Amino acid sequence: MSLIMIVDDDKYINDLLEETLHAEGYATVRAFSGTEALMLLSERRPDLILLDLMLPGLSGEELLPKTEGIPVIVLSAKADVPSKVGMLMGGAVDYITKPFDTRELTARISVALRQAKAARTGSLSACGLTLHPDTLTVTSGESDVRLTRTECAILKLLMQNEGRPVGRSSILDMISLDTPDCTERSLKQHVSNIRKKLQSADGTDHIEAIYGIGFMLK
Repeated sequence: MSLIMIVDDDKYINDLLEETLHAEGYATVRAFSGTEALMLLSERRPDLILLDLMLPGLSGEELLPKTEGIPVIVLSAKADVPSKVGMLMGGAVDYITKPFDTRELTARISVALRQAKAARTGSLSACGLTLHPDTLTVTSGESDVRLTRTECAILKLLMQNEGRPVGRSSILDMISLDTPDCTERSLKQHVSNIRKKLQSADGTDHIEAIYGIGFMLK
């Protein structure tokens, strides 16, 4: 069971987050100030932190550098772009503005925890697939499927965003450094090759084309 630390001085929001997370099967530890959160971090290490910015004691901005190695999702009423960019560049894995939808929040928590696990183990699992980037293979059912480097990069991105459409331009931007051979023209063919390989392994079409947007792992 993953442990999530809630850091928010608003008791209503803190209570709401705890109730939502417990319903999803997560354990929680709560802090109502940055100073209290820092004290709790010295005693136990959570798997993820939900962090407000405007806190008594240490602010969220001051606490973030002290959470190294722990994924942090910022929950803040600050909606301006500089605040978002500053926190993301400062180490937060995601930034959600208040008020927020609890369904979106739990989805983003799931993605962040999955990404953190993948970073630790070197593999990534989603939708019945397990990707092994180091060997360029994906396990589907009991079959190991070989991928090209470009196919592996595309599938990894789709798995990290399981159940959410990823735009074509976003895919090209995020994999361009590792796979310069992938172009807007060839992307569709790479995705088609992945779909065929996976379908031949387990009979399931794992990737859906979203008209006018891009692709989604389902």
